[in-house]
Formats: sequence, structure tokens, C-alpha cells
Amino acid sequence: MLPDHAKIMALLEDTKEVIGRKKLQKIVYIGKKLNLPFQEKYTFRMYGPYSEELTLRLEELCGLGLITECKETKSGYYQYRYELSEDGTSFLEKFPLDWPAERAKPVLQSLNSQSARFLELVSTMLYFDHLSKEAVEARVAELKKSQNYRPEEFEEGWEYIESLQNQ
Repeated sequence: MLPDHAKIMALLEDTKEVIGRKKLQKIVYIGKKLNLPFQEKYTFRMYGPYSEELTLRLEELCGLGLITECKETKSGYYQYRYELSEDGTSFLEKFPLDWPAERAKPVLQSLNSQSARFLELVSTMLYFDHLSKEAVEARVAELKKSQNYRPEEFEEGWEYIESLQNQ
């Protein structure tokens, strides 16, 4: 078992569960941008930052029985619920992991309490954080036309990012 797999397990231990693949992708990406010790590489895709490495790690962890992935039908589409399994909990108790639990847990729980749509906005804003605030908003509005983000949602996103950075 590699330490990067165990960090995903620690995330699930801290959040209890994450509902949605997209949401889990965004939580890990935003956590990484906040200097939590995630190592996954991200590229920009249709729904914002995406990591193939994270997808593969999740598949491996499911295959080993260390996390559970439950496919649920909701309003005509499927969503996935991720939880740490009992075997995963036992494993983490025995595995020496360099994980900043005191700092990570409140951040991850806060992220998990947000909607996937809002996390998509925040993660996309952070993806372009090398640009000015105005340029970020213009880029996000251009790339995410179908989401139709309103100016007040951008402001809420900036405020949320700042609150996370101050935790």
C-alpha cells in the first residue's frame, strides 16, 4: 500500500463519506491547492480539474476492499457514494501516515458540505489562480457557460477560498 492511497483513505475517514465522483475529485484538488499532502496530478477537463491518478487509486482501493463505492440511482442518473470500509479503518490504525489530521479534517468536512456545482466553481477558480481575479472570472465564465455562474457566486467563491486559506 502506498502512502498516497492511504491519504485518500484518511480523507474518507475525516469526511465519513463523499457522495459523487466529481465532488471527490474537487475535494482532493482544492485540498491540494490548500497544501494538504495530496500528490495527484490534475489536468483541466469538462468539469474542471480532473486527476486520472485519483480515479485509478479509487479503483485500486475499491478492489482491495479498503473503501466502498456504492452506485445509486438519483433522478435518472447514477451517483457514487464513497466510504472507508472496516478493513480500511483497520488498515489506517496500523499504517504510519504523515497526515495533518488537525488541519485537514475541518477543511475536508467544510469542502464536503458544499455542493458539487460550487466545488466545480471553486476548483476552476483555483486552477487559474495565476491570473488576476478579473481574468479568472472571465476565463471561468467562458469555460463554464452552461453553468451560468452569477457574479454573486464568484464573490461567494472568493470568500470561501479566503476562509479556507485562513483555516
